[in-house]
Amino acid sequence: MAAFRGLAMSPVPIIRTIETDHAPRPAGHYAQAILSRGQLFISGQLPIRPDGRPLDDDGFETQARQAIQNMLAILRAAGGTPQHLVKVTAYLVGVAHWPRFNAVYAAMLPDARPARSVVPVPELHYGHLVEVEAIAVLET
Repeated sequence: MAAFRGLAMSPVPIIRTIETDHAPRPAGHYAQAILSRGQLFISGQLPIRPDGRPLDDDGFETQARQAIQNMLAILRAAGGTPQHLVKVTAYLVGVAHWPRFNAVYAAMLPDARPARSVVPVPELHYGHLVEVEAIAVLET
């Protein structure tokens, strides 16, 4: 067994792919989420309905709601709740959307207050206005 700074390392990491039909299927070579040793890493979620139909022509709040719903559906599929979230990162096209994102986010996660970053970006894939990714801890 290999060692790293005095810690025994497993030769094969314990990794489980999380998939749900309640969020859109990945459009590329990645998983909706990966669960490893109690930590859940949710890939960036765009405002795409679970059936694959995009919301790129809808308003910002509708897009933000769908992206967060996708993130929460994946979290639930792994057995988690919003209280398991430890870090959320949101990418917004333009800083002007920040207050509206904050309002939607607070309404959808009223009792959860994970660490969060909001990153203004010039553009996102497919012309969407928001993308959300997260990390949750499901075991202590």
